[in-house]
Amino acid sequence: MPGYDAIVIGVGGMGSAAVYHLAKRGLKVLGLEQFEIPHELGSSHGHSRMIRYTLQEHPSYVPLVRRAYELWHALEQSARETLVVTTGSVRAGPPDSDFYLGAIEACDMHQIPYEILGNTEVNKRFPGYQFPDGISSVYQADGGFLLPELCIVSHAQVAEEAGAEIHSGETVLGWEVQGDDVQVRTNRDTYSAARLVITAGAWAAKLVPHVAPYAVPERQVLGWFKPDRPELFTPENFPVFGIWTEEGRYYGFPNYSVPGFKIGRAHHLKQKVDPDDMDREIHADDEEILRGFTSRYFPLAAGDLLDTKTCIYTNTPDEQFMIGVLPDQPQVSVAAGFSGHGFKFASVIGEIMADLAQNGETSHNIDLFRLDRFDS
Repeated sequence: MPGYDAIVIGVGGMGSAAVYHLAKRGLKVLGLEQFEIPHELGSSHGHSRMIRYTLQEHPSYVPLVRRAYELWHALEQSARETLVVTTGSVRAGPPDSDFYLGAIEACDMHQIPYEILGNTEVNKRFPGYQFPDGISSVYQADGGFLLPELCIVSHAQVAEEAGAEIHSGETVLGWEVQGDDVQVRTNRDTYSAARLVITAGAWAAKLVPHVAPYAVPERQVLGWFKPDRPELFTPENFPVFGIWTEEGRYYGFPNYSVPGFKIGRAHHLKQKVDPDDMDREIHADDEEILRGFTSRYFPLAAGDLLDTKTCIYTNTPDEQFMIGVLPDQPQVSVAAGFSGHGFKFASVIGEIMADLAQNGETSHNIDLFRLDRFDS
């Protein structure tokens, strides 16, 4: 008999949610995390992660984020913590850009209310913004951000209260299917389970050869700048945003929990990396990419650089997720390749992974994320 009903490798954003949902269903579950819980070496840190309905990535994400909101609020009740901060969200760009039009399409398809604001209107309503002519915005009132470290801790704590066993600082060395079960070897012990769930983020490629060619880690940099007018950059006065510009695609957040206006550029310097050997230092060109944009579009926030962090995107060729049961190994399911826009869905991804582990299928529509879609 296996020692566990399920083992989850990786207890970050997705894995902590998977452990939580499996434990809440009464399964005997073990979560294995190579670092501390939480940590700053992967993709689930940085004090804030955006959540929004303006999902220009694909309209299929809207039902998932709707369910994610429900599950985050349920976790807030169970953990007695605030995990979701509502600010409203802005998706902006040239009016003929796919980025802007895709946000409208997603909302229209799923009857999500929104407003269209020209640059003058958005700058007047939110004076921390200084968008130039030629930029249109989709404003949606329900957007905001999650507190990622607290989300992970809350999922893990409530999972342990439901009977889950979670080990931090334990590195998985390998796994193999043995008959109907799966054996997992770590630097401490060997474990067996009826099902294996792999939610290892940037390390998924090292554990799952099937996804390795398609889930590619990339270095990302975040910065926090000191506003000249901090009252304009509070959650009450400053919606989270994403914008497509000639400088690239940027995203940002108000002051919250730590000082500073938070800013990042999607795909930063497009540096493919090994997560175990990534440059985590911040260099002058990293700061300039963030400061130059901030000075043009949010000049009242372009003060001293207060803090920086590196994180990791794990990108797929189409920037959609990879979720499913491994072919020829039905005991094993994987979620990977979240391409810089996954954390908001972590609560529902955990539910999906629990479904796959327990039943081999899920009622959620995950056709967009098929593991075999890149196979020739």
